[in-house]
Amino acid sequence: MTNACDTALKQSAGAPLGFFERYLTLWVFLCIAAGTVLGMLAPQAAQAVGAMEVAQVNIPVGVLIWVMIIPMLMKIDFGSLHEVRGQKAGIGVTLFVNWVVKPFSMALIGWLFVKILFADWLPADQLDSYMAGLILLGAAPCTAMVFVWSNLCNGNANFTISQVALNDLVMVFAFAPIVALLLGVSSIPVPWDTLLLSVVMYIVIPLAIAQAIRAHLLKRGKPTFEAALAKISPFSIIALLATLVLLFSFQGQAIVEQPLVIGILAMPILLQTLLIAALGYWLNRSLKVHHDVAGPSTMIGASNFFELAVAVAIVLYGFDSGAALATVVGVLIEVPVMLWLVRMVNKSRNWYERALHR
Repeated sequence: MTNACDTALKQSAGAPLGFFERYLTLWVFLCIAAGTVLGMLAPQAAQAVGAMEVAQVNIPVGVLIWVMIIPMLMKIDFGSLHEVRGQKAGIGVTLFVNWVVKPFSMALIGWLFVKILFADWLPADQLDSYMAGLILLGAAPCTAMVFVWSNLCNGNANFTISQVALNDLVMVFAFAPIVALLLGVSSIPVPWDTLLLSVVMYIVIPLAIAQAIRAHLLKRGKPTFEAALAKISPFSIIALLATLVLLFSFQGQAIVEQPLVIGILAMPILLQTLLIAALGYWLNRSLKVHHDVAGPSTMIGASNFFELAVAVAIVLYGFDSGAALATVVGVLIEVPVMLWLVRMVNKSRNWYERALHR
């Protein structure tokens, strides 16, 4: 089982990046432009899609989100959790940064930028919504793209698989309480029923479906599993881009009227990413964790499960909300920033490993 997972991991995260992943930032920019133009030229069509709801869940978006995340969740091997014992320090850093530091630092940095430094530059009626979007990003550490970042920084494949499995298990139980706590601290109303529905819809159910499909395919042999994963993985990015077109079709007017909003929201997200990466890398070095473990341990905290954040923001606050826009800004800057961080981790390897021999 582990060998099959390692092979799938290396294939799905092999360098160089796949066509869609390599140019993800470009595709996101194009989707922003296409969605904005669509929203300006055909607002009735966008509103009609937004009205397709059942129990506050938009059906088209719900389908796209599932198509987006199920292939990613299929890569997770919960059978590898026993390997956590062999990398206690690296796993400890991962859990500490992801769940003790990251959500709260994002809320603090977001409050500083949105509510204090740039409050006069942003629409007053959207400040709380922007904060909610940033909180959702901070409370959703990365799942899928960690496989890519791990491979590019020569990370330990077994550690990467085990930390992702453990991280997703924690997310099932911790995401909703942490988001609710931080929304409450920020004086933003907490729609508990909608939040819990989002966790079930976008974590529990797709995770169960993905693991069922995974088990079924592995029974037919690892080549079947790997071939199926290779075929369906591109649909994740396609579904993400389609969701962005829909999202920005609702945001078109606001973007045209407030072009600086995206740049302002990008600043706290960028600062948070760099802060969390530096903290994770330093903690791993201080604890003398091997470099091939420190790389993926650092990357999982620095990046976000933006697919989940986007989905929950739409369900909680709607397509045309500041929260949805803030989560999409996270998608916009993640790939180029993470590629730069991968380069820094690789270039600093000699410096890092000097600490291991002291």
